Amino acid sequence: MEIDSDKYLQVGAITSTHGIKGEVKVFPTTDDPRRYDELDEVFLDTGKELKVLHIQNVKYFKQFIIVKFKEFGDINEIEPFKGKNIYVDREHAVDLEDDEYFVADLLGLKVVTDEGEEFGELTDVLFTKANDVYVVTQPDGKEVLIPAIEECIMDVDLDEEIMTVHIMPGLLD
Repeated sequence: MEIDSDKYLQVGAITSTHGIKGEVKVFPTTDDPRRYDELDEVFLDTGKELKVLHIQNVKYFKQFIIVKFKEFGDINEIEPFKGKNIYVDREHAVDLEDDEYFVADLLGLKVVTDEGEEFGELTDVLFTKANDVYVVTQPDGKEVLIPAIEECIMDVDLDEEIMTVHIMPGLLD
């Protein structure tokens, strides 16, 4: 099933069950895992449909979030959904600051240099402690890593679906 990124944003993935009462461990795919405290409902990609789930309880354990959904009362009911993704609709997405973007909106952007040359397509975003890194796949299939810093990212135009980058000396070596 293809999820429409214009309508939904991924906020987590179920990694395993937790206990026998239907709780799950969720790996958060959001910058602020504490946002689960504010969520009432999410959408579970069952593989066939998006199922609305209501959050009953949230706890935090290491890098995981332990979530109890009202719809599941025991481990057997939730077990089939290990490995499945959790989404929110865009109206419940967090507010972004200037120059912040949802990864789903960046993927597929055409990347051009500040000299007007076509450079490739943004195909992935890597998260590092220092800064995010954009993976740009060039027309010949070669991948180039571009740090998401203001010295390299000149402009992001989501309406035109274009990112303008400055290739710093040594970046392509």
